[in-house]
Amino acid sequence: MISRIKTLNVLPRWIIIFIDLMVFSFAALTAYLLRLNFQLDQLYEYDFIRGIVIFTAAGLISSLLTRSFAGIIRYTGTQDTVRVFYANLLTLLIVLAVNYISKNSVPNSVAVIAFLASLVATISYRLLVKELFAFYRTVPKAQRKILIMGAGQSGMLTKQLLDNDTSSNIKVVGFLEDNQRKIGNIIAGVKIFSAIEEFEKVVMKYGPTELIIAASSISLDRKNELVDKCLEFGIKVSTVPSADQWIGGEFDISQIKEVRIEDLLGRNMIVLNNQYVSKEVKGKSILVTGAAGSIGAEIVRQVVRYNPASIVLLDQSETGLFEIENEIRSIINLEERLICFVADVTNISRVKECFKIHKPDIVFHAAAYKHVPMMEINVSEAISCNIMGTKNLADVSVEFEVEKFVMISTDKAVNPTSVMGATKRAAEIYVQSLNDLLQTMGKTNVRFITTRFGNVLGSNGSVIPIFKKQIRQGGPITVTHPDITRFFMTIPEACSLVLEAASMGEGGEIFVFDMGKSVKIVDLAKRMIQLSGLVEGKDIEISFTGLRPGEKLYEELLGNDENNMATHHPKIMIANTRKLDFSEVKSDFDKLNNLLNEPKDDLDYNLVAQLKSFIVEYKSKASKFETLDS
Repeated sequence: MISRIKTLNVLPRWIIIFIDLMVFSFAALTAYLLRLNFQLDQLYEYDFIRGIVIFTAAGLISSLLTRSFAGIIRYTGTQDTVRVFYANLLTLLIVLAVNYISKNSVPNSVAVIAFLASLVATISYRLLVKELFAFYRTVPKAQRKILIMGAGQSGMLTKQLLDNDTSSNIKVVGFLEDNQRKIGNIIAGVKIFSAIEEFEKVVMKYGPTELIIAASSISLDRKNELVDKCLEFGIKVSTVPSADQWIGGEFDISQIKEVRIEDLLGRNMIVLNNQYVSKEVKGKSILVTGAAGSIGAEIVRQVVRYNPASIVLLDQSETGLFEIENEIRSIINLEERLICFVADVTNISRVKECFKIHKPDIVFHAAAYKHVPMMEINVSEAISCNIMGTKNLADVSVEFEVEKFVMISTDKAVNPTSVMGATKRAAEIYVQSLNDLLQTMGKTNVRFITTRFGNVLGSNGSVIPIFKKQIRQGGPITVTHPDITRFFMTIPEACSLVLEAASMGEGGEIFVFDMGKSVKIVDLAKRMIQLSGLVEGKDIEISFTGLRPGEKLYEELLGNDENNMATHHPKIMIANTRKLDFSEVKSDFDKLNNLLNEPKDDLDYNLVAQLKSFIVEYKSKASKFETLDS
């Protein structure tokens, strides 16, 4: 019997119609018995058989007209119930019409009682069959027992999807809630427990294998607490996307995903003043350099939402440009307003050509070399791209009277210990001193703005994708030092800050972001191992490789002599930095450029020595250039 129910996925429609007709017949008979107080001898006086036939025939006509048989019973929901109600109501109306025509063929009181009885019965047996399917699907024992965090709309939809999923043996054993008003109630036959006070009791009683977080308003700290508890008990954790991320506005079971380390590191989403960003960007010509990179591509994704007049994607990677162009065109139809321009920012003639053709109003400068160890052994390229490339773009922006130039810097520019960090600090100094010079000259039409970021989650070559790859390969996970820490933010957050800086910046500012708490990288590695269902030291090892050239133990957002000024946004500050006269900066840049154009022996040492001469806070660490500091 059980196996037959398990294999029978959908009741044939003729069976549903037959059952409905049986229900109509018994409802009519019951109505006669109730009307006559079960005095059977009076049944024949009322010609009850004729009445039953009329009511049943009316029920058949109503079922065919309303298609009340069309719903799949094991998925019975509100719409199916409404169809059944209409079928029963139409049955009553047909019988009353027959009574009017043939002079009370079925007593009106019998017709009304039969209507109520058939309505209750047709709805009840559908719900009963639905529950039988749900029950026998988990017999003898559910393979997966699920807890759902959040007894709101998302939680209910999640339960419905799981109940209706016949491809897996799943049973929802309980809801968890932090809202005291909901705790103790029962929804769809499942009790709501306190996520704080009853978590361990529920785990011990039901033995769930998975927790699905379906609470849309849950804070990041609370999510981390839940994940830590679940990892302690070996419970897998999954999440439900917010309603705005549902595919085509519909929630599907495939959208329930295992929780990722990125979900636990990113902070609560910061709502920025998008109306100001829209005012700044709408109808403008926008240029994004490094548009094929992680940050540049996300800036493009966000800018296109504000309907710019045109957006130019500049990068030296043709493949990367091709991919981001295809992605954007699949989302929004920009036609000729989206332009890909293959160029290297170190090629000033090519940069000028781009500005001459497309005349950008706002420049978002994201093109840069970013990998610290790589730039320690490629000093000339780091200086050419990060310093001279920025200088080229800034100078050309002044020449073509760009309204705003937004440069993306890094926390590695603060008290730099690497070539990469020093080149980004030099670029900051150049655009800031150039902005000050222009303001002194009364040329306020071009404004230069800088933003500093920490590490972005999931960017090309960042630590999390590397750790994921190492876990897939069975380890070991390599960490440079047991005490190394980093700040993290999501790519969308970083790029929201860029757009906010563009809207609020008046020129000369270096915006820094409240990055929250720094994260110990070894703890990050351990947590990723746990989220993968593995055990550190048993399934996979963590090995320490030593600090790489130029690498810091701790990142900073402000230099030793810097402090913050508040802005209108509580999470965004302005750094008070050491400022240099543009003539001095230009002289130092000319010396660097001369060294690049007339290479001599020990070029790398000469270039770094020149960098250190005007970036006095630059002290090399774990690098061959430490000798220059002494």
